[in-house]
Amino acid sequence: MIKQEIYKFWTVLSYFTRIPVPSFPYQPSYLSKGTKYFPLVGLIVGGIGGGIFYLLSLVGFSQSLSVILSMVVTIWTTGAFHEDGFADVCDGFGGGWKKEKILTIMKDSAIGAYGAIGIILLLGTKYVMLSDLKVEYVPALLMVGHAMSRFTSVCIIFFSHYVRMDESSKSKPLREKQISWKDLLVALLITVIPLIFVPWQMALMLWPIPLGIACYNRYYFTKWIGGYTGDCLGANQQLVEVGVYISALLYGIIF
Repeated sequence: MIKQEIYKFWTVLSYFTRIPVPSFPYQPSYLSKGTKYFPLVGLIVGGIGGGIFYLLSLVGFSQSLSVILSMVVTIWTTGAFHEDGFADVCDGFGGGWKKEKILTIMKDSAIGAYGAIGIILLLGTKYVMLSDLKVEYVPALLMVGHAMSRFTSVCIIFFSHYVRMDESSKSKPLREKQISWKDLLVALLITVIPLIFVPWQMALMLWPIPLGIACYNRYYFTKWIGGYTGDCLGANQQLVEVGVYISALLYGIIF
């Protein structure tokens, strides 16, 4: 039982990052069964980014340079997996007006104008926001942002339907929904771990905007394509992460 849980986590970690894992008896179902570990992967990715930021700040790098280099490391760690999904969603929903057209555009590996503009604005926004935050909060907020954004993607999987049924889909194991309320609770408990490193007022303020963004994303995806795809989950992760940083900036303004 414990071994299987470890295998599920290793499957999720190896699927969404470049972090090497030990050899194990892989099963395709481990990805859908390991959905609850999405926030844990985010916690690890955010921890790597936060650690890089902290070390660079410690040796005297400016906050802005430490931020951009930590972003480079986290993007390399994930292979720009979620950023690619965000760009595909920008192209698909920006250039398509019907479900079939949207799905076709998102499946195209070439990036279009909507995707290019969207990813530039997204990364630029992250950079500016993280550079404006108090330096002592940035490492913890990177962990919170990466964990919470993946938790909301777990929620979308739980409450929505996977709509891309062709065999070429990169996320086809997700179409077998194998997530329970217990799994959702496990994902939530993992998500709250990094919140212990920020003031309790900030911890409370970090929830409403990200959850609101995720709810709107689910509504928008369902309205246009009847559910979600892997690209939609990637876009949600990116947008909710931004929502966490916006919430932290609002905390700084209020307090």
